Amino acid sequence: MQILTVSIKGPITSAVFMAKVNRQEPKWIEMPSLPNQSTPISIDPGQDYHDLGEIFPDAPVARGVGDVIVHRAVLDDITGIPTILDWLSDGDIVILEMSRLLSVETELRMAVERIQNFVESDMAGEVIRLGTSRLLLIPSTFAISENRKNAY
Repeated sequence: MQILTVSIKGPITSAVFMAKVNRQEPKWIEMPSLPNQSTPISIDPGQDYHDLGEIFPDAPVARGVGDVIVHRAVLDDITGIPTILDWLSDGDIVILEMSRLLSVETELRMAVERIQNFVESDMAGEVIRLGTSRLLLIPSTFAISENRKNAY
């Protein structure tokens, strides 16, 4: 076994790092900041349904040129608006559930005004009401048509 010693000197302190050369396997480090899963989630072959949102809540999504992501979001309060606006700025579509804000009229009005001003005025996109508690937010890269002949 060989040991490689590297000394790095900074403006204030210096540190010595040691690493093993030609290691056969990765070194495992316990991460106390990671959540402890008491019951690991298993996916069985032939299983009909996988709730990927539960299994991978923050999965990285590879994007190609022209790819679009449709986000489903629940807006609990106005603190979630910046994330929604970021998604729209990236050219993504957002289906926004706002039923939890219906009981707080002032906050609901503020949220809808802020989203509508950004989407329609700043981005030239569309805000479409879906029922009583949802909005469909579409960036300007999409054309909306009510005519079935032009729909796609």
